[in-house]
Amino acid sequence: MVDILAENLSGKAVMGDDGTELGDLYNITMDMKTGSLNRLLVTPNEGITPQKAGFDADDAGRLQVPVSAVQAVKDYIVVSR
Repeated sequence: MVDILAENLSGKAVMGDDGTELGDLYNITMDMKTGSLNRLLVTPNEGITPQKAGFDADDAGRLQVPVSAVQAVKDYIVVSR
């Protein structure tokens, strides 16, 4: 697996595996005890709701995408929906 620095992911576009542009990566949450990554916090694009995206949202309206949904990280972060 190729290592990718978190600083290179900030602001990267997030796309569903169906080609829908969901929004931009805001932050990544992690478990401080184990160091494992938990969720991507995604600022949704206009018109993208948590229901439409298929993910929960935090209090600020950002999509909470489980790290297990990430399929690829290249020009976009591609997630399964």
